[in-house]
Order: sequence, then C-alpha cells, then structure tokens
Amino acid sequence: MWELFVAFVLGIVEGLTEFAPVSSTGHMIIFDDMLLHSKALFSQEVANTFKVVIQLGSILAVVIVFRDRFVQILGLKRQSKQKEKLSLLHVLVGIIPASLFGVLFEDYIDQYLFSIKTVLIGLVIGAMLMIAADLLGPKHPPIQSIDQISLKKAFMIGVFQCFALWPGFSRSGSTISGGVLLGVAHRPAADFTFIMAIPIMAGASFISLLKNWEYFTVDTIPFLLVGFISAFIFAMLSIKFFLKLIKQVKLVPFAIYRIVLALIILMMIS
Repeated sequence: MWELFVAFVLGIVEGLTEFAPVSSTGHMIIFDDMLLHSKALFSQEVANTFKVVIQLGSILAVVIVFRDRFVQILGLKRQSKQKEKLSLLHVLVGIIPASLFGVLFEDYIDQYLFSIKTVLIGLVIGAMLMIAADLLGPKHPPIQSIDQISLKKAFMIGVFQCFALWPGFSRSGSTISGGVLLGVAHRPAADFTFIMAIPIMAGASFISLLKNWEYFTVDTIPFLLVGFISAFIFAMLSIKFFLKLIKQVKLVPFAIYRIVLALIILMMIS
C-alpha cells in the first residue's frame, strides 16, 4: 500500500505543477528525491518510467481541456470565416527551436544539468525572467487572442521554450514570459504554451516508453496506473484553475513562489 500512496502523491505533484510556471522538476526533488524515495521502492529504471507515465497523465489532461482547439488545428472541424486562425503550422514552427536544441544537447543536459544545484539556478533565473516579463511587457498587449499570434511570434515564443531544457526553468514559465515580452496577453500566451508543449512532451514520453516497455510488469503496473490517474485528475484541475488565475495575478506571484521553493530546497540540502 505504501507504493500506491507514493504513486498517488507523486501523481498529484506532477499534475499540479507540470503546466504551472513553478517547475515540476523542483517539486519532484522535494517530494520524491528527498521525502518519498520512489527509487527505494523499485529500480532506477522503474522510477524513471514512472515519471514518464505520470507526465503522460498530465499530457492527456491538456488534450482534453483544449480538445476543441486541437480538433480545429488538425483540420477535423469546419473552419469559421475568421481569416486569422491558429494552425498546425504555428505549432510546428513554435516547437522547432526546442526540438533542435533538445536533439543537439540531450546528452549534455542529461549528464550535467540534472542536479539539485542546476535546478536551483533554473528556479531563480526563471523567476527573474517572469518578473521581467510582467515589468517590461506592454501594459496593454496588442495580442489578446491565440488566433492573433503570427508565425514569427510563434517561432520567437518557441525560442523562449529552449530555456525549459534547463531543469527547474519551467516550460510554461519561460514560454509565457516570452509571449508577454512579445506583446501577447497572459491568457493567450498560456494557451499557446500548453498547446505547443504537447507535441514535444508526447513525442519524448512515447520514445521513453518504448525504450522502457520491459518495466511494465505485474508488480509495477498498479504503481504506474495509480500515478497516471492521479496526475491526470489533478492536472485537469490545475490547468483550469491556472488559466483563470493567470489573467488576474500575472506571473510575479508565481515567481516569488519559485524563489521561496528554491530557498526551501537549499535549506533541505544544507
């Protein structure tokens, strides 16, 4: 039962933090590496597979929340007469920078950047970027709808997504900040961030699953399934709440939270 409790808690952590600009990696360090120790329950390989599975739960939640938009992007729904419309091309253009950097520097990132020290750096610098976005971004952004985002802006937001390759930086924190600095209002910047994240996250997750398929056994499936369901449910709740909240509080409160989180981790490892 302890294994299932650990899976449930880690699923909650993943679901609540994956798409909020607070760094799911930083929270996993506190809850898993420092408190729950899922690696002690199963092997390193199973623990890594579990993290991929619960991320898929969060991905599924985004797909459901934005299902109408995905249907439209994929051309499965009749287009309205509105000329400007977010398209599949916008998403593909947006994921090019992070995809290229991820492929080129994957080994370096895995070898040198997955440590508590680098996560702390990512948390703090990411928080500074978010504060800068709120302070320096236009007070009345000209882009108030996701359908007004141009291909050029989609690419530039995608460039900001490259920061998320640094653990602790936060995908949503970096890309929403980039969108705001480029004149996109917080809500459409968040919408585009979530939609653009799905192809990269889903692709990376499925590749990891294919490599680790052998770890789906009778002993591990309950552990993996509970984590997946937990992550899915709490990601659904988190995404809907965050999309309403971001219009009201912007990014600074999340940035302050990140700095506090970094201080907590620092005290725990000292």
